[in-house]
Amino acid sequence: MEYWQAIVLGIVQGIAEFLPISSSGHLVLGEALLNLPSEDMAFEIAVHVGTLFSILFVFRRDLFKIVHDFPVLLAIIVATLPVVCVGLLLKKQLELAFASPLAAGIALCCTAGVLWVTKWFDRGQTELSQITLRQAIIVGLFQAVAPIPGISRSGVTIVGGLLSGLNREAAAKFSFLIAIPAISGAAVLESVSLIRASTSTNVSWTVLATGAVVAFVVGILALQGLLKVIAARKLHAFAWYCLTVGLLTIGISTYS
Repeated sequence: MEYWQAIVLGIVQGIAEFLPISSSGHLVLGEALLNLPSEDMAFEIAVHVGTLFSILFVFRRDLFKIVHDFPVLLAIIVATLPVVCVGLLLKKQLELAFASPLAAGIALCCTAGVLWVTKWFDRGQTELSQITLRQAIIVGLFQAVAPIPGISRSGVTIVGGLLSGLNREAAAKFSFLIAIPAISGAAVLESVSLIRASTSTNVSWTVLATGAVVAFVVGILALQGLLKVIAARKLHAFAWYCLTVGLLTIGISTYS
C-alpha cells in the first residue's frame, strides 16, 4: 500500500465512520477502486483506532461526567452486549458474506431506508441522563447489525435512539459513546486474530501511522459536522447519498 492510498482510505474511514454512510462499506468500495486485492487487517485496525481517538477527543468532557454516572455506564454496557455477541460469533462470516461491492451497495440502500424514517421519528424528549435499560437494549439491537459492510453503525444506532424516545442530542451522544467499547473490542479481536494467524502486515508502520492520523483528524471534523446536522434535524438528508451510491454500486457490479 502506498502513502497516497493510506491517506485516501484514512479520509474515507474518518468521514464514513461518523457520517451515517457506513465506513466498512466505503472501505470495501474504496479498496475496489484503488485496485487493492484485500484490505490489510493491520491497516484496518490502525484507521479504526484513529477514529476511536476522534470520539475520545470530541467527547472528552462528557466522558469525565459519565464515569460518575452509573445508570449511563450501565446503559452503555447493556447496549454493547448485542454487538459483542455478534462480533464473537458472526463477525467474520458477515464480513465474508458481504465483502463484495454488490453486497455493500445493497446494504447502503438499506441504510438509506433506515435514515429516511428520521424524517418522521425525531421527536424524542429523553435526556441522556434519563436513559432507560429498555432504550439501551433497543439501540444495542440496532448496533448488532452494524458489522455488515454497508450498514452505518452511527446511522442505525442514532435512528434506534430516536425511535426509542431519546432526544436528538442524547441519541447522537449515546451512539458515539457505545462506539468506544464497540470499536475497541473489534480492534482487540482483530489484533488477536492477526497474532494467531502469525501474519505479517504488508503495510509499513509509517503507512499505518499515516492512515491512523488522517482518520483521527478527519474523524474529528466529520463528528463535529454530524452533530450540527443532527441538531438541525437533517439526518435524513444522508439517505439520498446512501441510496445514490448504493444504486450506482449495484448497477456497476451487476453490469461490469
